[in-house]
Amino acid sequence: MSTGMIEHKTLADDPSQTYYLYVPDGGGIGAKLFVSVHGISRNAEEHAALFAPFAEQYGVVMVVPLFDSSRFPDYNCLGREGQGQRSDYALERIVADAGRLTGANTDAIYLFGYSAGGQFAHRFVMAWPERIKRCVIGAAGWYTFPDPVLAYPQGIGAFPDLPGVHPVPERFLQVPTCIVVGELDTERTASLNQEPEIDAQQGLNRIERGERWARAMRTAAEARGIANEYRFATLPGSTHNFAKCMKLGRMGERVFEYLFEADRRCRITCE
Repeated sequence: MSTGMIEHKTLADDPSQTYYLYVPDGGGIGAKLFVSVHGISRNAEEHAALFAPFAEQYGVVMVVPLFDSSRFPDYNCLGREGQGQRSDYALERIVADAGRLTGANTDAIYLFGYSAGGQFAHRFVMAWPERIKRCVIGAAGWYTFPDPVLAYPQGIGAFPDLPGVHPVPERFLQVPTCIVVGELDTERTASLNQEPEIDAQQGLNRIERGERWARAMRTAAEARGIANEYRFATLPGSTHNFAKCMKLGRMGERVFEYLFEADRRCRITCE
């Protein structure tokens, strides 16, 4: 494998499935694996370009999947039946391929997602918590709450459209998680879910929704005796824009600090 450069890879057994891969100069054997998931603009290449310097700094292998809109129209909700292919299964195939190519440790994924990718990230954690070491959710538009009364994707009460997924709160509530949202990310844009029941449950913008979800997850964890704080932080000077969050809000520093400096004091200011 080439090191120190971003490569656009294709799965050998699925030529239409691509992803971006970065291996640090020190090589990938035994390295930790960072996965970043794009939003609905499908800006996977931008994620790869802006996160690559941090992957190099921390010596981790980076994988950025591309969930094509024609194959994965519902990737943010993992791909419910009748709404395209399963994005969670696709990610596992990509991770396996990256592990084979680089020798990275694929037993534990360090996961980040922005906007619709943040939706994917927290739902993947709920579905497959044993696969995730730590997670950062960037400005998700709406969330799956740990409510057993509400059906998925609003709650975890029933998953008829995702065969094989059976979320267990005692497991997914243990994954260390941080939510980051631009401090100016308060507009109700067309891409924001504005269904009345979502507004009533989660709030009117991404800041309110992130705060409410973090609070709900903390409460659910505390009720089960699980010590998981669910951090929430705002990014200075940032609207709902991935590049601006990276450049103005220093999102890259914050994401990698939270994911890979767990044993050091985290400098994120959380509420």
